[in-house]
Amino acid sequence: MAAQFSIVATDAIHPDAIALLEPLGGVTLPADDSEAALRAAVAGADALIVRRKLPDDLFDGAPKLKFVVRHGAGLDYIPVAAATAAGIAVANQPDANTNAVAEHVIGALLTISRRQGWLQERLLAGDWAARNGAGTFELRGRTLGIVGLGRIGSAVADAAHFGLGMAVLGHHPSRTDWPAHVTSTPLDALAAAADFVTFHTPLTETTRHIVDARLLARMPPHAWLINAARGELIDDDALVAALRARRIAGAALDVYAPEPLAADSPYRDLDNVLLTPHTAALTGEAVYRMSMGSAGDVRRVLGGERPGNLVNPEVWDRRRT
Repeated sequence: MAAQFSIVATDAIHPDAIALLEPLGGVTLPADDSEAALRAAVAGADALIVRRKLPDDLFDGAPKLKFVVRHGAGLDYIPVAAATAAGIAVANQPDANTNAVAEHVIGALLTISRRQGWLQERLLAGDWAARNGAGTFELRGRTLGIVGLGRIGSAVADAAHFGLGMAVLGHHPSRTDWPAHVTSTPLDALAAAADFVTFHTPLTETTRHIVDARLLARMPPHAWLINAARGELIDDDALVAALRARRIAGAALDVYAPEPLAADSPYRDLDNVLLTPHTAALTGEAVYRMSMGSAGDVRRVLGGERPGNLVNPEVWDRRRT
């Protein structure tokens, strides 16, 4: 393509993806992390690669913008309805980080059950005898509840059942084709029966604060909650209260609302949480797939072709060109 375009990425992408877009005009980043810098960068852009949540009215100040692509799967970062109204095509990379997030969840299960972090702390403190009272346990035969049986939830189910020998319960209101190794279960019953509950549902008005005091009260005292989807799925006040009172055993959290995790967050003071900084999807392999997929879609759209996963197909025939 000889035409030169303005392509903006909200945050850094893989160098190979930058090289792929160089013939079109290259990739620029906002001058800093502020919203003002993002708005200034997007004002003259033809295409935008998204790695952070966009302001709802961002497209009002982007008259040339033709295409927005999510560097990942979650579309809650993009005001899709506003893009559609403005004639802007939107796409995402729904398969790029599936394996990375699924492995993160399996890693959390193993870290919890074998108490690896605590045992390392005790070993480094000179407490060899800690191994005798660590309270570790095996996952085989225990029950994993999965809320959201899409790509990631299904990958977690496969790994947990076939790899670890766990029983798997699933909750997904719109799914009808259930695999034989997953038992379709109402949400309350799933929470009451599972030793671990992991969430893999998109953020919508229906799922916002799906983890509330009522649901937490259904979970048994030995159960753990895992969230590597969106922080807004959790009512933080309710979860902190449940953790402080030991009404559940603990929580493994990779996502928060807002991000980054606040310096005064009560989660930082709890000894029954496993905290990671929104890294579940950021393996080297997943970042490469997300970056190259996003760059490939930018090339296709700016060349007049449909992207790999167009999420607002109704806009295509009236899109900005």
